[in-house]
Amino acid sequence: MNNKVAYLGPIGTFTHAAASSLFEGHSVQLEPYPTIVDTLQAVAEKKADVAVVPIENALEGSVHMTLDHLVHHVDLPIWRELIYPISHCLLAHPNQAATKLSEFTHVLSHPQAIAQCYHTVRKLIPGVTFVHTDSTALAAAKVGERADEKWLAIGTTQAAECHQLKVRQADVQDQPNNFTRFWAVGRPAFAVEDVDGKHKTCLQVTLPADYPGALYQVLAAFSWRKINLCRIESRPTKTGLGNYFFLIEAELPIRHVLLQGAIEEVTALGCKVRVLGSFPYHYYRERQTALRN
Repeated sequence: MNNKVAYLGPIGTFTHAAASSLFEGHSVQLEPYPTIVDTLQAVAEKKADVAVVPIENALEGSVHMTLDHLVHHVDLPIWRELIYPISHCLLAHPNQAATKLSEFTHVLSHPQAIAQCYHTVRKLIPGVTFVHTDSTALAAAKVGERADEKWLAIGTTQAAECHQLKVRQADVQDQPNNFTRFWAVGRPAFAVEDVDGKHKTCLQVTLPADYPGALYQVLAAFSWRKINLCRIESRPTKTGLGNYFFLIEAELPIRHVLLQGAIEEVTALGCKVRVLGSFPYHYYRERQTALRN
C-alpha cells in the first residue's frame, strides 16, 4: 500500500516540488492540503503518513505556524529535511505574452513570495499593485482564469506548466541565495536514505523559572563538547508574558555519545528537553546527484 504524503498545496507550490523530490523513487500518493495546520493534522489524525511543510526561509526567517503547531498541538517526529532553492518567476496568461511588463497592473502571489521579490518587481513594474493569495499556485490559477486582465503571478515553473502560463521573467527574487528548508514529519513505512552522512537533531529546551544564567549554561553544555549548533531560536511557551522555550538544532544524530552527554547535562540543570526529531538533511542538488549515482 502506498504511503500517503500530505503537503501544503495546491499543485505547483514549492512545497509540492520539495515533496516530489523528497519521495522520488518511492511509491507514495501526494495529497495537497490548503494550510500548514491542515497538512500536519492530516498525519496526526492518521489520514496521511507523512506531512511536508516549510520551516524556514533564508530571506523571511522561520515559519512560526509550522514550529508552533509541531510544539503545541501534535506529536510528530521530524523524519528528514530538504533545503530547496527558491527561484521565483513572473507568470502571465498566453494572451498577455506580448504585453510589455510595464503595462501589467497587478502581481498576485503568496505574501512570502511577494516579500521575497518586492524590490525586483517594483523596479521592473514601478506602479504595480500587489495582491495576496493563499499560495503561489493559486496565484497562477487566478492569472490563468483571466485571459483579458494584465495580471502576473509570482510562482514556479511547475505552476506555469500546470496552468499553461508563460514565464515572462525568471529569477525575480531579491537575493540570489534564497533557500527554504522543508521538513517531512511523521512515520513512513520505509527507511530513510542517508546518502552523505549529514544529520541533525532538533531539541525543544524549556528553561527552569528564575534561574539566572540558565541559557548560558545550556549552551556551554554543547560548546565544551564542540557540538555545532546550526540554529537557536526562542519561541513563547504561551503560558504567560516573558515565558519562552528554545529550539536548538545540533549537527549530530541523537544516538551520538556527545549529544547524549549534552542532553543529560542540560536535564541536570533542571531544563525540560524534548527531542522533536533526529534526521538526515540534504540540499536539493546534492540529493539529485546522489539519486543519479
